[in-house]
Amino acid sequence: MGEHVEADNAEAIITRIEHKSRKIESLLKQYKPVEALKTALEGSPPKTRDERCKSANWIVVHRALMAIKDVDLMFTSLDPEYYDILMKYLYRGLSTGDRPTCDQCLRIHEKLTHKAGLGCILRALSDTVNTV
Repeated sequence: MGEHVEADNAEAIITRIEHKSRKIESLLKQYKPVEALKTALEGSPPKTRDERCKSANWIVVHRALMAIKDVDLMFTSLDPEYYDILMKYLYRGLSTGDRPTCDQCLRIHEKLTHKAGLGCILRALSDTVNTV
């Protein structure tokens, strides 16, 4: 019975992620990449262990991350509350091995580390419960 509840919960989470994806695409079409990134990071990571949910959410965050052209400008309007979750997604991006993704993640990582400090890295790496 517990697995069925988790499966239902996963479907609800996937539906929310799909809705979030449509909102992000709309923001990107309006040339609002930072707003798209904020939207992508909200409610992350999904409160589930279901890898489909985590992967679906990563795709949404990745889309928003790759749309960021001016990293310095991004940090002028990205609130500190997003820093830790952003760091987690940067490490997920680096783990893909995809060159353009890694390049973008490293650019953002450098600025984020300068802005948020080393504690942000430690929190991202040591939190094994809320994985992305």
